[in-house]
Amino acid sequence: MNGHGETEPLIPNDETVQRHSRTLRNRAVVWSVLTAFLIAVGVVALVDPNFVSDIGLSSGKLPRDPKLAAQRVLDIAPVIDGHIDLPMVARFVWRNNVTDVPLDGQMPMHVDIPTSEGRESRRILLVYRGILAFYPKLTFIRSVYVGCAKPEDEGADFLTATWRVRDTLEQIDVAKGLISKYPNDFAYAVSSSGIKSAIRDRKIASILGVEGAHQLGNSIAVLRQYYELGVRYVTLTHTCHNAFADSCGYLIPSVPRHYGLSPIGFRLVEEMNRLGMLVDLSHTSDMTATQALLHSKAPVIWSHSSARAIHDVARNVPDEVLSLVGFGEGQRDAVVMVNFNGPFVAADGEADIEAVADHVEHIAKVAGVKHVGIGSDYDGIEVTPTGLEDVSKYPALIAQLYQRGWSKQDLAGLTGGNFLRVFEGAEKVAKELQAAGTLPKYDIYEKREDLPPREL
Repeated sequence: MNGHGETEPLIPNDETVQRHSRTLRNRAVVWSVLTAFLIAVGVVALVDPNFVSDIGLSSGKLPRDPKLAAQRVLDIAPVIDGHIDLPMVARFVWRNNVTDVPLDGQMPMHVDIPTSEGRESRRILLVYRGILAFYPKLTFIRSVYVGCAKPEDEGADFLTATWRVRDTLEQIDVAKGLISKYPNDFAYAVSSSGIKSAIRDRKIASILGVEGAHQLGNSIAVLRQYYELGVRYVTLTHTCHNAFADSCGYLIPSVPRHYGLSPIGFRLVEEMNRLGMLVDLSHTSDMTATQALLHSKAPVIWSHSSARAIHDVARNVPDEVLSLVGFGEGQRDAVVMVNFNGPFVAADGEADIEAVADHVEHIAKVAGVKHVGIGSDYDGIEVTPTGLEDVSKYPALIAQLYQRGWSKQDLAGLTGGNFLRVFEGAEKVAKELQAAGTLPKYDIYEKREDLPPREL
């Protein structure tokens, strides 16, 4: 049958001849175009030897063009943003009604997603444009944030109930609801392997983080239940002190209450290590951060903090704390994920992409390039730096750092590799502690009045 199907005539008819003729013509056109292109590239390359590298055709190296280089980096190392407040937007704009949240339409803040019909999102979609034009290369941690209670409402010892645990549970429900509503875009992740799986499946991995131990109701037991619900980091404080630890305040340092961690705060860190829950030190006082770094057996994170040496506000991390981060003796592995909030970046009106890059470079200089990441705080901030207005602008930051001499490996660590290493490290410590028979912590906040006193 000469390799043809049984229906192929032994003597070609006119229609068959015409079809073959068209095929040959099409092939000739394609090869002509390719030949012309390669000749053109060769000619230009003879005139300008950097041309092939500039357009990214050379293998193994990033193209010279910063924008193309940024796209290449994000192709191999998607952004893992340590802190995005999308559930809070759903709470305050749509009263937690996930059905009404138009993530594939016009959103009011900094995050949205493209539609299946191909509308170009001005935000997540533009993180990377490659062969898969509508694939958003991004992982982000959804902050399930509830604000601090008023001091007069919760009382001097944080004992008056203020619905913070209820509200946190609602935020967890909203976050999971949004993931379920857009299954083709989001993947719920509770582990480092889950993040990698989502990336392989070309989805946006979504992790949950609780932004403040004031949302624990003074209870380590609540922490365990949050873990069971999928929460994988807890920030030890927000802008207020709580039963576990001291906050840094906001722009100006708060007067300390515990002078770092409280007695039950140390136990909270230990239980987080046992569970595999990341300890987040953003918002904490310098003493809290120092004590937690020294006490934790597992790597820690700052989910959205910048460098105080670049802009001197309490929310940023000072060099003396950054010097405790690393792989050496007396240091703890960690990742400081740089915040884009204007007041933390620079003086009023001066926050821009160059200033954010300055924060990144300073943290890399003091703590090491393997200890810096991205924690934008998008959807939770009012002032964004010029050039970093929403999540479509991640590539611009990568391009900026590439122009400053950052290598492909260092950029890949910044965009997500450093966070994954820290997350895997916390998982490893938890596995070891559990294998060693480490028991859960059942310590009770000493000022609670609803339980009988402990017998000595």
